[in-house]
Amino acid sequence: MSTHLNKKWILQYVLILGIGLMGCAKSMNPDIERGSSYNFIDGYPEGRFTAIGLIDDQGNPKIDIAADIVLGSLIYNKEGDKYISNVTINVQIINQTNPDNVVGSEQYEIDIEREDPNIVYSQQIHTFQREIEVAPGRYTINFTLTDQSSDKQITHSTETYLPNPENNVSNLTNIRMEGKNMSSEDPSWSPITTYDVPGRVDSLKFIFQVTNNNSSEPLTIDSQLLRFESDTTYARPMHYNNYSASSIQYKGIDYDEEEVIQSTQRKLIEPGNVLIEFTFGDQPRGNYRFEVQTNISSEESGEAYKARDFAVKSKNYPSIQTARELAQPLIYLMKEKEYEKLMAITNTDSLKQAVDRFWLKNIGNKGQGRSVIKKFYNRVEEANKQFSNFKEGWKTDPGMMYILMGPPWYVDERLDEMYWSYSYNRSDPTRNFYFFEPRNKNEFFPFNHYILRRSQSYFTLQYQQIDLWLSGLIMRRNM
Repeated sequence: MSTHLNKKWILQYVLILGIGLMGCAKSMNPDIERGSSYNFIDGYPEGRFTAIGLIDDQGNPKIDIAADIVLGSLIYNKEGDKYISNVTINVQIINQTNPDNVVGSEQYEIDIEREDPNIVYSQQIHTFQREIEVAPGRYTINFTLTDQSSDKQITHSTETYLPNPENNVSNLTNIRMEGKNMSSEDPSWSPITTYDVPGRVDSLKFIFQVTNNNSSEPLTIDSQLLRFESDTTYARPMHYNNYSASSIQYKGIDYDEEEVIQSTQRKLIEPGNVLIEFTFGDQPRGNYRFEVQTNISSEESGEAYKARDFAVKSKNYPSIQTARELAQPLIYLMKEKEYEKLMAITNTDSLKQAVDRFWLKNIGNKGQGRSVIKKFYNRVEEANKQFSNFKEGWKTDPGMMYILMGPPWYVDERLDEMYWSYSYNRSDPTRNFYFFEPRNKNEFFPFNHYILRRSQSYFTLQYQQIDLWLSGLIMRRNM
């Protein structure tokens, strides 16, 4: 398959995925924020964006924008003893009451430097933050990140709301989420721009503002952190039986099964604008919601409820670095008993040695082995960026297919359906795959949760793909 087809498919899928995540979430419940999607396109700059409307200490409405720029996705030019990447961020703010009215447009030029471009992990980030003052209202914010060296760019869009602090009503702003890693060199609070939170983040903070302009009765603020039951398993082999409709693997995430981690109530008696912060320690891997609700709703704005959904993923998500992170995706290449024996190893050094032995035993040639290993784990990381939802992308059905077989040659999207083809013959049953998206009747369900329609006829194909990886022939052909 050509590089052109790879990039064309990835671009199409990421655009569909990004629009799906944002559009579905916003159309179902606009008061639940989920952050930016990864918008991964091979060879393009990577950036995640967020925008939250807040009121400053002087009562001025502002939009707080933040961007995480992935250093490993940029092109660097040597200038003296430094390597410099020149990028621009364009921010366009549109008033939703009049979509033709662009109320703000800013361009920021950023020089990102590092001494050696080879020593930075691909997922290290440069965080960019700005505040833009606007009038109260509902806004769409469009971001564009451009790498000036390649002239390639990605785009993202989000929405936010700024209440009018002068109105004689009570209002609640969007929730800003921040994270901190106390073991890092700089343990400072940084914005969380995506739905996915790496497990290395050991402290979480949620910030919002309440405007109490009703002096006739106290304003009660109820907040709670919830955890939802969700699927955390890896994808089953493509020739196994299909999932039962009642199983958590089929549902993906069950918003009807929630656990209250913490619940707090606060009352505001005096009128005015109050900034409220809640801080939590590290949480186990899973899917969460921090929500806030007031007892006084505004007929004008209806801003009585806000929430921020998020998921705690693996330690170095979306990268694969630790011995256990390297070992886990081998489920797609190992026999069941062999995998169980591998995962039973608790010592980190022993586990890493076992992973190395697995690759060397099968491929034999160390040079070829390094190339195969790099290709495999690049696929795992790319699957994380493209297919993650309530669990890591490599564990999903599309993620499994992408890792084993690479990007599909063709993708057809229909309502709740997706077809992947690895053949020019679109009727070949062993080279064409059907995915469907279960429809759970829940207003909060935001994910592109695609399930492969499994078949026993795929047994030979999966065996052949595993053999390509273990023999090293995957470097010559995908199928």
